[in-house]
Amino acid sequence: MKFYPAVVLLAFVVSSTALASPETPGADQKKPIALIGGTLHPVSSAPIEGGVLLFDKGKITAIGAAADIPADAERISIVGKHVYPGMFDAFTNMGLVEVNALRPSRDESESGRFNPNVRAEVAVNPDSELIPVARANGVLLVATAPSGGLISGKAAVIQLDGWTWEDMTLRSQVGLIVNWPRMAAVLDVEGKKSAGKQSGASQQSLKYLREQFTNARAYLKSRENAPDLHPLDLKWEAMASVLDSQTPMIVVADRVRQIQSAVAFAEEEKVKLVIYGGYDAPLCAKLLNAHKIPVIVGGVQRLPRSRSDDYDAPFTLAKRLFDAKIEFCISGAGRFGASQVRNLPYHAAMAAAFGLPRSEALKAITLSPARILGVADRVGSLEVGKDATMIITDGDPLETVTHVDRAYIQGRVVDLSSRHTRLWRKYQEKYRRQDEKK
Repeated sequence: MKFYPAVVLLAFVVSSTALASPETPGADQKKPIALIGGTLHPVSSAPIEGGVLLFDKGKITAIGAAADIPADAERISIVGKHVYPGMFDAFTNMGLVEVNALRPSRDESESGRFNPNVRAEVAVNPDSELIPVARANGVLLVATAPSGGLISGKAAVIQLDGWTWEDMTLRSQVGLIVNWPRMAAVLDVEGKKSAGKQSGASQQSLKYLREQFTNARAYLKSRENAPDLHPLDLKWEAMASVLDSQTPMIVVADRVRQIQSAVAFAEEEKVKLVIYGGYDAPLCAKLLNAHKIPVIVGGVQRLPRSRSDDYDAPFTLAKRLFDAKIEFCISGAGRFGASQVRNLPYHAAMAAAFGLPRSEALKAITLSPARILGVADRVGSLEVGKDATMIITDGDPLETVTHVDRAYIQGRVVDLSSRHTRLWRKYQEKYRRQDEKK
């Protein structure tokens, strides 16, 4: 194996990203557009066959079997096609990581354990090569989240089109990312870290977390009563929206004891909670339903976490959450992050193959993440007044054979080319030239 000095790796990253993503962001919509004759899938209601969807200035103005189309509207026949809301991955590092193996291309975490002031959207790279790849498969929205430490920072919902991070941000600070401590001992590779030490470390982390919440409340109260006597502290200021329940904690937790501990903490601190991962969430159904806590499923296409689990435990997780009446959505990024966001529809498809109703599988990657993350007034379904963020396909997007023919984000036409399609065209040309020489 060859090892290269850091300067060479940095040069590689710069050269591979400086000219990244040559796809041009879409221009603002200039006149009404009417999509005519296709099957419309609002998600929030039954499909409409042979319907009309009209949008203007980036907003849906009419949807149904018929509509009054303005004389100056652009009419686009989509007979035989299907219209769906843009798909939505609820937990990724899109825009924060380009190549997982190269440290210079990763900007998803800060040093230290306590970073509530970190805002993911300001670090998003609009020219990431991974963005066009994801949207080419119909994923137009993601919640991008920081990582690292105990409290990583705040996630943001971004649209996968725009010149700058400001253009792309649909809503900032949709959740405070908290990496919940392990509540059960895990034997390390060499067996050196005892169960007692691990348990002690977990309790220390929880104690530290409680102290930070207590300190944040004390700081905010002091600032309210005597602002001139207490200097501004951005970390404590960032906790205000969490403590007043405007911003939920999005807790990364898979195991029963983690989930139970996180719920107890949220009740104690009187804050809102969302669980990400949720592998054991069905075992906590009564608790989660009692406190109305939603779950972001951390990937369907993954391995069982215990030797005693059924082989299909990850595949049936969404169905078991649905049966338990727990609010949930599906994320598809998993351990490889942004590079796998393009496979989001196939995580939903796997859940459908293992029992989840197909309509619920579609909802789990459109309307449900929008509801859980507080942006359902803008996106997630095709309804009058919502953003014209949608895809036009030649079939069911949960099927791998389906192609996305056209996409819009807030009424802007999205360029569906990507590094993948550019490479395909390149080698098509190579083979064409080879054939000419024969």
